[in-house]
Amino acid sequence: MGLAKTEIFTGDQNQIAIYAKAFSHPARVAILQHLFKINTCICGDLVDVIGLAQPTISQHLKELKLLGLIKGNVEGTSVCYCIHPENWTKMKTVMNQFLDQDLEGNNSCC
Repeated sequence: MGLAKTEIFTGDQNQIAIYAKAFSHPARVAILQHLFKINTCICGDLVDVIGLAQPTISQHLKELKLLGLIKGNVEGTSVCYCIHPENWTKMKTVMNQFLDQDLEGNNSCC
């Protein structure tokens, strides 16, 4: 696949695409749902909950952390993860503005 050429798009367009990436894999969606459900930091029992291998879970956690939707703290030999509330709120605002668009009037183009 070629370069994304992200520089030709607006900051908002790039941000929406970055947030959408978080939801582009069902494992990431499941991880986020679980973090909301338990409403606390989690330190490693995601393998049992999600049903994927630890390296796979780690890759999805890394992606979610890079996207800024979760944060992690080192506790002993493990890393504990939770929802990053400020970034989650920011993501919801950006995505709601995008998803709240509607066509005006009678659009009968097709």
